[in-house]
Amino acid sequence: MKHSVQELNDIAKEARRVTMKCIASLGKGHVGGALDIVDALTVLYYEEMNIDPANPKMAGRDRLVLSKGHGGPGLYAILAIKGFFDMKEIYTLNKPGTMLPSHCDRLLTPGIDMTTGSLGQGLSAAVGMALADRIDGNGARVYCIIGDGESQEGQIWEAGMYAAQMKLGSLTCFLDLNGQQIDASVDEVNSLLDAAEKWRAFGWNVQEINGHDVQEIYNAVEAAKQCTDQPNMIVMHTVKGKGWQRIEGTTMSHSLSVSADDLAEALNDIDKE
Repeated sequence: MKHSVQELNDIAKEARRVTMKCIASLGKGHVGGALDIVDALTVLYYEEMNIDPANPKMAGRDRLVLSKGHGGPGLYAILAIKGFFDMKEIYTLNKPGTMLPSHCDRLLTPGIDMTTGSLGQGLSAAVGMALADRIDGNGARVYCIIGDGESQEGQIWEAGMYAAQMKLGSLTCFLDLNGQQIDASVDEVNSLLDAAEKWRAFGWNVQEINGHDVQEIYNAVEAAKQCTDQPNMIVMHTVKGKGWQRIEGTTMSHSLSVSADDLAEALNDIDKE
């Protein structure tokens, strides 16, 4: 790795702080699903992806599709820290004239490769990108993050079948398996049962990891690069709302109000991790 585990953990911690400040600037937002993907985003943007913050539309770049687009504040935090745009922009989340809408929009935000938020659609876009890269022969890789609640959408599985049919080894998807969605737990609403086995049955190369361990995330991405004839699924076991102890692992963490006192509490919890 280019960075030590401690350095990556420090970046992830700062990204969680920025994520909370971003959401608190609006006073409400999708906290849980933004905080729990930060470790994966840190590894991707600081270790793995061929990108250039000074040239966000660089030809042949690696791309990320955040299919669960409501997790945008977590991605915005990483992009701001990485230098895609000025840090002051995080305080404009979903406000008039902002470049940071509550769900990702490629036409507004430098570094966002696909507009998302209509759940279930992002993986199809990622499949199309990977196919286009194959045609172009540019060697780029495509990464996608989907949610477990989102995986109740049929389009996810249609895209999954086609990616396997086309043997898209350049596509690596992360399943954010935090067990919670907006109404209740995933198991209560429509259980995925054994998600890893489902994706294996759909023809994907599957790994299961701790989604908050940067070393495991890095190792999984590196292993995925060695699989060239199957799309790759990394099932990340995560804690929704990771970092803010009072809401960790709860349904309430999906979307909630964040007051000044809440922000102070969350930042204090993150600092103690």
